[in-house]
Amino acid sequence: MEANKENLWMANYEKGIKSSLQYPEIPVFHLLERAVRRYPQRVATNFNGATMSYRDLFAQVNKLAAALAGLEIKKGDRVGVIMPNCPQAVISYFAILQLGAVAVFINPIHVELEIVFQINDAGIKNLIIIDSSYRKISNIKDKINLDNLIVTGIHDYLTFPYNVLYPLKQKSDGRAAEISYRKGLYSFAKLIKNAPSRPVDAVKINPREDLAVLQYTGGITGTPKGAMITHYNMVANVTQFREWYSGCKGGEERVLSVLPFSHIYGLTCVLNFGVYIGATLILMPRFDIDKVLKIINKSRPSFFPGVPTMYIAINNHPDVKKYDISSIDFCICGAAPLPMDVQDKFEQLTGAKLVEGYGLTEASPITHCNPVRGKRKVGSIGLPLSDTMAKIVDMETGEKEMEVGEVGELVISGPQVMKGYWNNPEETEMTLKNGWLFTGDIAEMDKDGYFFIINRKKDMIISGGYNIYPREVEEVLKRHPKVQEVVVVGIPDDYYGEVVKAFVYSRGATKILEDELRDYCLNKLAPYKIPTVFEISKDKPHKNTGVGLRLSLSKKRKRIRPDKQGK
Repeated sequence: MEANKENLWMANYEKGIKSSLQYPEIPVFHLLERAVRRYPQRVATNFNGATMSYRDLFAQVNKLAAALAGLEIKKGDRVGVIMPNCPQAVISYFAILQLGAVAVFINPIHVELEIVFQINDAGIKNLIIIDSSYRKISNIKDKINLDNLIVTGIHDYLTFPYNVLYPLKQKSDGRAAEISYRKGLYSFAKLIKNAPSRPVDAVKINPREDLAVLQYTGGITGTPKGAMITHYNMVANVTQFREWYSGCKGGEERVLSVLPFSHIYGLTCVLNFGVYIGATLILMPRFDIDKVLKIINKSRPSFFPGVPTMYIAINNHPDVKKYDISSIDFCICGAAPLPMDVQDKFEQLTGAKLVEGYGLTEASPITHCNPVRGKRKVGSIGLPLSDTMAKIVDMETGEKEMEVGEVGELVISGPQVMKGYWNNPEETEMTLKNGWLFTGDIAEMDKDGYFFIINRKKDMIISGGYNIYPREVEEVLKRHPKVQEVVVVGIPDDYYGEVVKAFVYSRGATKILEDELRDYCLNKLAPYKIPTVFEISKDKPHKNTGVGLRLSLSKKRKRIRPDKQGK
């Protein structure tokens, strides 16, 4: 890259931010060891008032790692984790990494077909789950090949009386799982209780080569694939983000941990970063606006990474001014564009700095961010982080670098860029070319080095921070016996950014009801992927199909506005 273009963004770095850093070549697990040495008594996790110090967290991790080693889990094994944000997710993650195994987080809200694919594609033989997912795993047991299944419940790490009341509520709601533990099916709590306290023998890890995480994403083409994120990638990215958020204080911050760890954004910006700076992780299993406001008021978080829908929900809550939310100092918003009015209102309510950033799973994920205290630009994803190179190339060949202000595809290189896609050399070759990560996003860079996303080259809808690939939704709906053709697009929405709309063409004169299609999707797609709007037609489908038809129908988009509090 020409030096003058690189200097455009470096000249606008916040004072004191280095353009190049030193990255420790250490396993991710060492971030926890470092926090324990520096802040042993500091509260590491706060889960509904149940707290655990870094020293106690480390002890739990050591015991689980010993138990997993006893089940013959070893370096390189992929271990699945299906959990919401809770202490067990933190313990499982670091225990897996301590053994040199690879953590594969699977979103608990995924349906059985999605879970089957990820387990089989990653070659997962050992799975750690929350008990509410037990029925899903039981239903697919003949489609997967597990050696060990380890089950925990939310109540395992709650204090009295919640540890008693929660199971009772599960039972009354019909959500309690009847589990008969045996060889191959274990209780998380009992494994830890019976495990030796001494740490397992150190495993030799090559940070640049060995995987820490296999994180599933649609990438550019939309077909699910595992991004191979190394220990070096993850440590480099938290180091870069720590430099960017230079005002944070080690051992003093409190992180509102509501972004799911099953998403690379939550895993890096909440879990890894929080542990890296010795912060208290205020764990929330899901985003519930009323609970969020109560927790902010009571637990006083200083750092709140999120997505636009979360800040919109806070801004629009009718009783927001009854809560003290002034403890929040800094928020990074990612996964979807941040509207200026949302940013302004949230900052007025809290006094915090809310800045937009950008990243993708394949980059661990952060590549760009607006300065925290420096110059921000409306609609911009900001400047490349330290040691991150970015440029705009032509969309036809990807070989010609565009001039300042010209539009093209955004490509990136840096220490946070993945190793490739798991067992998928063809997709890897399409995405990583000559040392550059091709993002699939259409962008431009201005004269100050700020980048702006103009559109998406890749076929994708972003709804509430989740990536949805139209093709996946279309393939499900096409299997309905009354459907001849279907085209899925994203339509603008004030709260979610975009929601899914399906144009459905019936077979002949067959009548199809919206509820019929919605019910058909229930066990085949995660809830956030199910279309919010259906437009059903008996007309013959357009001659052009696929992306061409999708583009033509996108022009018919209408704005809708669901419940703005997102309950």
